[in-house]
Amino acid sequence: MPADKPRHLQNSHDLILSIVPLVLISLALAGLARGCSFSPGGPTAAPPPTVDSAQIYIDDAAAESYPIREPAMPDGWVANSSSNAKIGGTAGGTVVRVGYITSGGSYLKLAQSSATVQQLVPEEVDTLDGSSASGSMVVGGATWDVYAKKGSESAWVSDLGPVRLLITGSGSDAEFAQLATAVLAQPPLVG
Repeated sequence: MPADKPRHLQNSHDLILSIVPLVLISLALAGLARGCSFSPGGPTAAPPPTVDSAQIYIDDAAAESYPIREPAMPDGWVANSSSNAKIGGTAGGTVVRVGYITSGGSYLKLAQSSATVQQLVPEEVDTLDGSSASGSMVVGGATWDVYAKKGSESAWVSDLGPVRLLITGSGSDAEFAQLATAVLAQPPLVG
């Protein structure tokens, strides 16, 4: 085995011969993991996930004892998430949630629940204490109480008797109003 050259005799050729195997190993690992891609035009965003909101609302209307409405969404809006849960402990109720990406790229969530407003608001908007609304407005023929804190998402809540509707998210007031109008324009689904 030849002796190593003294450090002062090493040159850029030796450096390249040392780095080439490391680069080849890195490329081989990236190829196996398929974790890299070449995109000369820059990064591209994947489309948001989607859910079948019509089926979700039908299933939840059949499972819940309170009226569930399926809003007719404006063009360009995409349902992208859903969930349901029990809230408020044994004296609470359930909540059905569907999230939407608006045509402007904002996110809004519609929650429909049998829980009280005092149980629903803190559950759905964890930055709000649910103690009092900061104002109210009439949209879509119903009164919506607005819960907001500076620097946080606001929440619009309407108490329709057997069901509470809550809208929250990063959308504009106009997008909140679109969703509020869309959900109230529909009759409850028959379960």
